[in-house]
Amino acid sequence: MNPDIDIEEHSRVFAENYGKLNYDKSLVGTMMRHSHTLAERPYGPDRHFSRVLEVGAGTGEHLKFVRHGFDDYVMTDFNPTMLGQIDSGGHRGRVTIEKQDATRLDVPDNSVDRLIATHVLEHLPHPHNVLREWHRVLKPGGIMTLVLPCDPGLMWRTGRHLGPRRRAQRLGMNYDYVMAREHINSVWNLVSLVRYYFDDVSEAWSPLGVPLPDFNLFYVCQIRCR
Repeated sequence: MNPDIDIEEHSRVFAENYGKLNYDKSLVGTMMRHSHTLAERPYGPDRHFSRVLEVGAGTGEHLKFVRHGFDDYVMTDFNPTMLGQIDSGGHRGRVTIEKQDATRLDVPDNSVDRLIATHVLEHLPHPHNVLREWHRVLKPGGIMTLVLPCDPGLMWRTGRHLGPRRRAQRLGMNYDYVMAREHINSVWNLVSLVRYYFDDVSEAWSPLGVPLPDFNLFYVCQIRCR
């Protein structure tokens, strides 16, 4: 049996090159940016959320797509290499960057107006417990926004093979091994959990729009919590 790969070293390389792997000027980068745009489509400049919490914020890619107003935007991630790459842009004084574990948030109950998690839940063990934790911090009527890759759907797997996999291999990463360790929850299971736990859910599928994971790249939902 072959030994385990040094996952910490691979994670470091992945974090340092996250933008190049996922948000370059390729078709993959275009589609990834579209997933963030789709998540923000319901909330224009006329909407205001006083306190926003983004979990698994990574390098802070999502913030540039946010159009609504806010008083306080907290960006969290467990990876300090990712956090070190965040540029809060013109939001200084209203954006806070914190190292936090998305599965055990150091956030009071009922204190957040909107929680954002883009490309996060597929990575986390026990996602049913994670959804409960995220719901805990939201105020009644608060919004939970999720973006999930349609992995292991056919279109997602094809796109991954043609795009970031090749770039990761050029960096010396065993991409298939890393993704097997990282993407531990299938989109089918996660969508089933969302639909079970929450009654008020608005869903979107991209790019085809039909609710079939094999023929889309992303699932986006807006959950109004009670």
